[in-house]
Amino acid sequence: MQFDLWLNTRLRAHGAYDGVVDNVHGRATIAALKRFQKADGLTPSGMADEATVNALRLDPQGRAFHVLPAPRTPEEPVWMREARRLMGVKEIPGSASNPTIIGWARRLGGWVADFYRNDDTPWCGLFLAHCISMTLPEEKLPANPLGALEWNKFGIPLATPVLGAILVFKRPGGGHVGHYAGEDGDFYCVLGANQSNTVKLSMIEKERCVGIRWPKTAPAPIGGRLRANAGGVSRNEA
Repeated sequence: MQFDLWLNTRLRAHGAYDGVVDNVHGRATIAALKRFQKADGLTPSGMADEATVNALRLDPQGRAFHVLPAPRTPEEPVWMREARRLMGVKEIPGSASNPTIIGWARRLGGWVADFYRNDDTPWCGLFLAHCISMTLPEEKLPANPLGALEWNKFGIPLATPVLGAILVFKRPGGGHVGHYAGEDGDFYCVLGANQSNTVKLSMIEKERCVGIRWPKTAPAPIGGRLRANAGGVSRNEA
């Protein structure tokens, strides 16, 4: 069983979660984590830390000797897990638009919902805004999340990338933004949207990277550089 499905299942068993039991670590899961943590005397952080996972393993009826195994906690941060869950989402050619992509704009609301009506409009920033807002609801997004280069003002800067870091790139006519999934030689392996009009892993030249960012409300980054290769090189993401 995948970790987030296990997490929602255990939160439901403990009476803290009444949402859909699936593999989505969204706002309902975060709210349920806070409810469970508060009821169990833990710090209500909304994060599935080690103490919370261990408490969720216990039988909800109080039989402490009954301890369930838990899947290994994913190394990828929650916002990148949301991105990976959506791999394969792509534009619809022609005048139609993918309702999933349009739904991200509607969920963000405000001027973004009014402006973003067609998936022919670049959507790498929209995708990242969805991933962050769904999993880190207290995180402040850029004033213009649709502008890829605006993400270079997001969160806090990092000197070197770690798994899940936000990479900002320049490209002819604009920019691109995605998640750091690793690197190989002169290229970063990037999990992002609008890469060949799809959410996928692509290799992008390091020399095009103009910023490495990390969410302010997330746990401190851990680990370091990773080796990864997604195959062909992406040279223009639009």
